[in-house]
Amino acid sequence: MKNKGKLFIISLLVLTVVLFGGTIYMFNVSLKTKRLSTDEADSYAYLFKHPYMESWIDSLYSVGALRDTFLMAEDGVCLYGLYIRSAEASPNMALILHGYTDNAIRMLMIGHLYNRELGYNVLLPDLRGHGKSGGEYIQMDWKDRLDVMAWIDVAKSLYGDTTSIVVHGISMGAATTMMFAGEVLPENVKCLVEDCGYTSVWDEFAYKLKDDYGLPAFPLLYTTSVYCNLRNGWGFKEASSLEQVKSCELPMFFIHGARDTYVPTRMVYELYEAKPGVKELWVVPGVEHAAAYWDHTDEYVSRTRAFVSRYMD
Repeated sequence: MKNKGKLFIISLLVLTVVLFGGTIYMFNVSLKTKRLSTDEADSYAYLFKHPYMESWIDSLYSVGALRDTFLMAEDGVCLYGLYIRSAEASPNMALILHGYTDNAIRMLMIGHLYNRELGYNVLLPDLRGHGKSGGEYIQMDWKDRLDVMAWIDVAKSLYGDTTSIVVHGISMGAATTMMFAGEVLPENVKCLVEDCGYTSVWDEFAYKLKDDYGLPAFPLLYTTSVYCNLRNGWGFKEASSLEQVKSCELPMFFIHGARDTYVPTRMVYELYEAKPGVKELWVVPGVEHAAAYWDHTDEYVSRTRAFVSRYMD
């Protein structure tokens, strides 16, 4: 009997050590700052596979229209962004948010949509832990939503207090857009576009645990969420786009690829149903994650223009 008790205690200790190690591993793999796509040359090379992007960006640099800007967040983290002035004075601006492990440069195709196609000013931040922005950990949109509020103030300083703003995000940037949408928003913000965002950090991580590793949510996701709360001040369930969009009355355009297996397509239907007020949904046939713009460029531009133009001053 005594040996069985010792064996139980040893087994419990081993399981505890394994779970703790797994928790730290998952936290670091998921949220430790990653700068996988931050090399400027590689980021521009990604864009320049499409020749119209290279000629457009060259033209911006030639007239000094593409510039750097910075923001000091309330907690002292220095955040970086790019901004593009419209060729002619415009009352409108697009704030564009990138995805997980991405950066502002790699979102310049959406910048082209708004600046070249619609004649808007543009602001493209690097979110925390990405690109040239500071931050030890990726915030998966929850803290980023507050940074977007601060970027709105930067936008007004650049383009004027009366500028009308559309916020457009892809993937994690789309989740950031929806998290932001649930706050009390400045009157400058007129509408929002979310492209392939997830319902919550919990839902996305639970899906990836199962899909990538064949693991259930319990116990690892629970312990990692608690650890994230200790380190970052928020838990995975708290960071919920689904709950945030329930409070959003602004017009929102939902875009999602019908073959998205990274952020499963089913999530967009939940988000769309939860959002009150004016909304529009485009599930793009045959398209995988974050590929709607590149796979259907003309239609993406046309649909976005039609939606946004109805609500911008």
